Amino acid sequence: MRMIRDVLRLRLEAGLSERRAARSLGVPRSTVQDYCARFRASGLTWPLATALTDGALEDALFARATTPSSATRPLPEWAVIAQEKQQKGVTLWLLWHEYRAREPAGYSYSQFAVHYRQWRATIDPVMRQEYRAGERLFVDYAGLTVDIVDATTGEIREAQIFVAALGASNYTFAEATWTQSLPDWIASHVRMLEFFGGVTALLIPDNLKAGVTYASYYAPEINATYAEFATHYGTAVLPTRVAAPRDKAKVETAVQIVERELLAPLRHHRFTSLAELNEALRERLEALNDRPFQKLPGTRRSRFAETDRPALRPLPATRYEYAEWRTAKVNIDYHIAVEKHCYSVPYTLVRATVDVRLTATMCEILHQGTRVAAHVRRQTPGGYSTDPAHRPKSHARHVEWPPSRLVRWGESIGVATGAVVAHILEQKPHPEQGYRACLGLLSLGKRYGDARLEAAAQRAQTTGAMTYRSLHSILKLGLDQSPPETMEATTNLPATHDNVRGAAYFAASASLPLFGVE
Repeated sequence: MRMIRDVLRLRLEAGLSERRAARSLGVPRSTVQDYCARFRASGLTWPLATALTDGALEDALFARATTPSSATRPLPEWAVIAQEKQQKGVTLWLLWHEYRAREPAGYSYSQFAVHYRQWRATIDPVMRQEYRAGERLFVDYAGLTVDIVDATTGEIREAQIFVAALGASNYTFAEATWTQSLPDWIASHVRMLEFFGGVTALLIPDNLKAGVTYASYYAPEINATYAEFATHYGTAVLPTRVAAPRDKAKVETAVQIVERELLAPLRHHRFTSLAELNEALRERLEALNDRPFQKLPGTRRSRFAETDRPALRPLPATRYEYAEWRTAKVNIDYHIAVEKHCYSVPYTLVRATVDVRLTATMCEILHQGTRVAAHVRRQTPGGYSTDPAHRPKSHARHVEWPPSRLVRWGESIGVATGAVVAHILEQKPHPEQGYRACLGLLSLGKRYGDARLEAAAQRAQTTGAMTYRSLHSILKLGLDQSPPETMEATTNLPATHDNVRGAAYFAASASLPLFGVE
């Protein structure tokens, strides 16, 4: 190393400054400083001994630190490192520091990370995915179904298989349901969380219609019932991207394992009930979760107990009650129609759009997120559930649609039509409950003409059947243009429509002439 000798000569023999020596030799000043510092630390003296070769001088100034070979350096238990890394807040950098604290002669961080990645490459691709404990729960349906034979009729129905897997531990849940519809989808989720004994931070479903109304990479739209379920359990729904199976590789693999180890061995078994099938699935599921991993220590159950279980959020005090969400428009009678039954809301919400939450026993009505009415759910078609507190204090205050206006409208068509309108309003516990039928008559007048409507009303008066259904049947069958004696045979004919609802009402009411208010 001739350069080293020249630097030392110019500094120690010629007495040049570091700057001038560097300029003379064409090297950076820092190089001159480094060589001189190493020379002082080496213990050598100037002038150098004649027998000292360049190689010996370099070895003296740049003594190579002896490091243990790779064969003798201690390596951590990578499976333990991988398991520790799944804990919340634990990073590879922290684990390396703990490793070096135990093994001072161990690898540097860069080599530690290289060896860890090499070890991960040797295990199953799905197991390589790293998820935080208690963070993600993947759900899907298996592609295979199981036949269930009705012991009485011999009818065969296909049962669907719901599968779920936790991200960190791969702990698996599976059960059979009749369908993949929303009620079964939600019910399976409830039983799944109770099986795990807690709730993860995220639910990762596929873009199944029961859970995701609109699939989008940027703003997927979650079904309202599914979103309410997630809110009840304090979790969030994060659907996978469309056509991106890697997003849910955990559950895809879980589905394959369930199909191979739970369903395939049962292919020759004859099931006669859903409960019998689920009992068989539970037995095999227990064995699956207790089976040791091939390339990792422990089992699904043991890893669940060590990682996911402590990190799960607690279940709420009450079980989620399944509810369906719908929207409805408030009619002029301050009622909404849900499954052919009418429920009242405060009269100030006439013509407003409201949200309806239906449970097995209740019908809740919300406006702009605030509950405005609640009724016991009824299954009576054409029936009314009316809260007296929802009625206006007087019909005079409800100026747009008083009963007198409807009667006057009927009388503008004819005396018989006015009498039918008055009769409909009088027969109801609350006059407003007859508004829909009266608007139905208006719709008939527009469809068949006022003259025919009046003739039908006269016939209805002769038989005493002064209802919307009766007039509709008369007009539909053309009996308003037939001799009166043929009417008796039609009084018991079934109506094809219950009450005209929705858009027809509002379209008809838009052209209704305004009459004075009593």
